[in-house]
Amino acid sequence: MNGHAAASPWHRGEVAIQESVGMAGRMAELGPRVIRDHLTDQHRAFFPLLPFAVLGSVDGEGRPWATLREGEPGFLHAPDPFRLRVDGRREPDDPAEAGLEDGDGVALLGIELATRRRNRLNGTVECAGPEGFAIHVEQSFGNCPQYIHSRHEGPRIGDGATRPRPVLSDELDPAARALVAAADTFFVASFVEDAGGRRQVDVSHRGGRPGFVRVGAEGSLTVPDYSGNRFFNTLGNLLANPRAGLVFPDFATGDLLQMSGRTEIVLDPNEDERIDGAERLWRFVPERVVFRPRALGLRFVEHRAA
Repeated sequence: MNGHAAASPWHRGEVAIQESVGMAGRMAELGPRVIRDHLTDQHRAFFPLLPFAVLGSVDGEGRPWATLREGEPGFLHAPDPFRLRVDGRREPDDPAEAGLEDGDGVALLGIELATRRRNRLNGTVECAGPEGFAIHVEQSFGNCPQYIHSRHEGPRIGDGATRPRPVLSDELDPAARALVAAADTFFVASFVEDAGGRRQVDVSHRGGRPGFVRVGAEGSLTVPDYSGNRFFNTLGNLLANPRAGLVFPDFATGDLLQMSGRTEIVLDPNEDERIDGAERLWRFVPERVVFRPRALGLRFVEHRAA
């Protein structure tokens, strides 16, 4: 989204996808009303309740990454309507760290799995240090609970627990393919650059029935795009810049499967490509893969499908 245009928050990629479904006029009217340059009081009260957040960033090679960051409730807090603080030690094994320095574009999704509430923001990193960083808010907005699977927090594994070293690759191994094939949830980071080279980052949730993401024989992923809010933040970014970062969490083990790669949007799939219930598809080819066993101490149980 374009953080500098008061009349319209949408950039060219988002508008192009909105036009393809006949919604550009409606979104031009709606966008300035629902996308704000600050956190509302409701959002400022919401973020400190959360035990984790999803972040999207871009590394020095221009690769987007999505990740999860956890902490005790209160580790996210807004000292004023224009800043959200993310407290906690930095994670050297997390590839997303490379894009979390002062001046970097960043996105954050706060999601409360038990209630399926979620709110999003994007902006710029400031005051980065060994104990966390702040985000200067440029856009803030809420999302509906659609496609979120309800989960409740279980016992947390302590900080002293040993975490194996990450496994790095340029493709999905059999274990990674199995994790994706069983997943009902993942998160995707994407970004565009404005005329001045400034990166505008987004991170969003994707959910469906287990196996809703198809894993191809060659290791590519096919992702269904179901009916949503018609903002088309992710697809608009991918149309303008076909790069994405995905993270698949295993909520039972704390494992994180992160990948960054190239994308292709399929607006009108062939009959043999169609996925039941999807309006369109996008494909993802991983170029960098990082598997981080037990990266999270959080565990979630009592799953209830969306």
